[in-house]
Amino acid sequence: MRQLSPAARWLLIVFGVTICYFAAARIGIQWAIVREQISPLWPAAGVALAVPMLLGPRYWPGIFLGALLTNVAFGPSPVAVLVISSGNTIGPMLAYAVMRRLGGHNRLDRLPDAVLLVVVGAIGGTAVSAVLGTGVLVLDGALVPGDFWATALVWWTGDAMGVLTITPLLLLAPRFRLPRRISLARWGEAAALALAGLGTALLASTTMSKLFVVFPVLVWAALRFRQAGALMCSLCVCTFTIFAAIHGLGPYGSYELAARMLHVQAFDATVGLTALVLSTIVLQRDRATAEITDAWHQITEMVDLIEPRQSLRSAMTQRKDD
Repeated sequence: MRQLSPAARWLLIVFGVTICYFAAARIGIQWAIVREQISPLWPAAGVALAVPMLLGPRYWPGIFLGALLTNVAFGPSPVAVLVISSGNTIGPMLAYAVMRRLGGHNRLDRLPDAVLLVVVGAIGGTAVSAVLGTGVLVLDGALVPGDFWATALVWWTGDAMGVLTITPLLLLAPRFRLPRRISLARWGEAAALALAGLGTALLASTTMSKLFVVFPVLVWAALRFRQAGALMCSLCVCTFTIFAAIHGLGPYGSYELAARMLHVQAFDATVGLTALVLSTIVLQRDRATAEITDAWHQITEMVDLIEPRQSLRSAMTQRKDD
């Protein structure tokens, strides 16, 4: 089979990134609450940050083209679409560059890596996209100036939630391997966790007093199923609560839209941050335990090698003394 040239491979990967971004954006649009293009959960932002972290920064045209295909249908003008698409590309690329500069890694197996992803990726980089996008909508007349901050807040928190829930899962995907032998008890525990996650997510979206029933499930997922389990539970909870907030259900029905979004995004950010940080700490503990165990085995092997020689030397010394 003929191997692809570097240029053809680059084009193929850019095309794949474009399709992935566009598909994720179409999912986010289903929850749009401002101009049918600004959503409180924007999975495409998570895809956009994962692309340079997994594939490298040279595939940024895929992000831009995906954003362009997404926004061209909403306008309001070609210039505005270009600026919005540029902001959707500049934000994650800038966040990636800062994280690399500060020594961040893709594996998310250290607490500093998780903190960088939250502070730089979910908070810093998304703010660039939100400010640029909202600003050009105001300048183009699609939004009144008085709606700038409310719209920018929804845009920013929606992108941040996309990074917080989707990017870690995408970073985890290349390293995920199913164990070859899984006991029936383990499958049962996984099924019980899935049911508990769905149940608590539904409860959290019904009444204010039940919002925090999700945290014991997150702890269970992090301790027993590490990052994969905790992040999937976090995504499930965030999806249900955002759906409830958009439709004014449960504890969010008595608030105006802006206040409703503030409440749900604060809760979802807490859930996502708890899942990411706790599972990373557990993973870091596991790695430290494995390193200590490996060092102990090495020391034990050295002692086993030294002990016979030391015993022979002691016997020879005792015989000479006799």
